[in-house]
Amino acid sequence: STISKNSLKTSLLQLECHFTWTLLKQHVSLEALEETIIDHIKFVTESNITDYNTLSYVCHLKNSNEEALRNLEKAEAAVQRHHPREIARRSLVTWGNYAWIYYHMQRYEEAQTYVSKVENSCKKLSSTAHGKIQLPEIYAEQGWASLRFGRNYFERAKNCFENALKSEPDNPDFNAGYAIAMYRLETLAERYCEEVRPCLKALERAVELNPKNTTIMALLALELQQMKRVNEGERYIEEALQITPDFPVFLRYAANFYRRKGEVNKALEILKKALALTPKSVFLHHQLGLCYRFKIFQLKKTRYAPQEEVENLIELAIFHFKTVVDKKPTFVSAHNDLANTYALGKRYEEAEKIFQEVLQKSYVSCGDKQEIYFNYGNFQHFHMNSESKAIKYYIEGLKMEKDSFGRKKCREAVETLLEEKIKRGLGDATDIGTLGLVHNLNGEKQKAIECYKKAIALDPSNEEYQNALTELQLSI
Repeated sequence: STISKNSLKTSLLQLECHFTWTLLKQHVSLEALEETIIDHIKFVTESNITDYNTLSYVCHLKNSNEEALRNLEKAEAAVQRHHPREIARRSLVTWGNYAWIYYHMQRYEEAQTYVSKVENSCKKLSSTAHGKIQLPEIYAEQGWASLRFGRNYFERAKNCFENALKSEPDNPDFNAGYAIAMYRLETLAERYCEEVRPCLKALERAVELNPKNTTIMALLALELQQMKRVNEGERYIEEALQITPDFPVFLRYAANFYRRKGEVNKALEILKKALALTPKSVFLHHQLGLCYRFKIFQLKKTRYAPQEEVENLIELAIFHFKTVVDKKPTFVSAHNDLANTYALGKRYEEAEKIFQEVLQKSYVSCGDKQEIYFNYGNFQHFHMNSESKAIKYYIEGLKMEKDSFGRKKCREAVETLLEEKIKRGLGDATDIGTLGLVHNLNGEKQKAIECYKKAIALDPSNEEYQNALTELQLSI
C-alpha cells in the first residue's frame, strides 16, 4: 500500500547509512572503486565492516542489488568476528543499508523489518534517539566512506573523524582516519592554492597510536619529505618495509617516496612487487607510468640517448597511463600524463584527441581544467610549434578566476612567451594587447593600461583595445 511506502520512505531517510550520506556516483569511477575496496579487504581485515558496507553501496550504484546483499552478509559476519559483544551498536549502518536495498528492490516488508531493527536498537542504546543516533563509530564509518568517494568529500571526512574524536580522543582508528583526511586536504590545498592546514601533528599522533599502521607511517614519511626532512622520512619507510613487506597500499606510497627522491629504479622494483599482489590497482599503474616517464626525461638529458630504449619506455608509460584513463576516467591528471607521453612519442593526433576529450568532460573541476589548458598550451607551443594557439589556451586557463597551480603555470607561460616575443622585436600590436589582457586578468591594472596604450599606438583603429582601455580607466 502507498501509505506504508511513504511512511517507510520517511523512516528510511532518518537512518544513518551510505544511502543517506549523499555519496554521489558522478564523483567516482565505480569499477575502479570496487576494485580498490576488494583489494583492501584482501589485505586489511580490521576494516572489513566498513569495506563491505561501502562495497555493498557501490554494488547498488552499479545496479547489482543481489551482490549488494551478499556484501552486507559479509559485513554482518565481520561484526560477529570482531565485535561479538556489541552486535547492535556495530550493525546500525549495515542494517540501514539493508533497509534501503530492500526498499529499492520493492521488498517493503523486509525493508520495514530492518528499519524497526535500527529504531529499536537506537532506543536501547540511547533514551533520546529515534533511529538517529550520534555514535562515534557511525561518524567514523561515514568518514571512511567519504574518503573512498574522492576529493569532493575530504572536508566532510575530516569533520566526521573530528566528531568521532570528541567522544574518544585516543581512539587509534579515528585518529588514523583524521590524519589521512588532513593529509589529503593539505595535498589538495597546495594544488589549488588554498589555505594549507598542516597535517604533520595529526600524522605524528596517528603513528604514535597505530605503531603498526604502515599506511600512516608512509604518509608521515611523504609529509616529512615534502618539508625537506628526507632522512627522517626515509627511516619511517624503512621501518614500515620491515613491518609489511607485502602490503600494496603501503608499497605504493613507499614507491612514491623513492620516485620523488630520484631513486626511480628502487621505486619501480617496489611497484612491480605491489602490482603482482593487486594487478588491477589504478594507482599502481599511474605510479608506474610516472616512473617510466621520469626515466625518459633522464635519458633525453644524456648526450647520446639510445633511441630504442627511449621508445620502449614511451610504450611502457603509454600502456600504464592508458590503463588508468580507461579504468578511471575521473582521474584527470592521468589524461594530461597520457597526452604528454603521446606527444613525446610524436603521436600528435592521439595527444590532441585526449586533450579535446577531457576538456569536454563535465566532471573536470576548475583547477583541473586550468592544468589541462596549461598542458595543452605547452603541447601547441613545443610540439605543434604554434605560438598563437599556445597563447590562446594559456589564456583560457587564466580566464577561469579560481586560483590554482594550473592557473599560476598558465600565467607564467603566457607572460614569458609574450615578453620574449616582444623583446625579440617580433611582437606586434596583437601581442602587446594580449599581454595587456593577461595583466588585466591578473588584476595588474596599471601594467594593463600601459600595454593597451602601446598596442593602440601601433594599431590606432583597433576598437577592442580602445574599449578595454576605457573600461580599465573607469574602474580605477
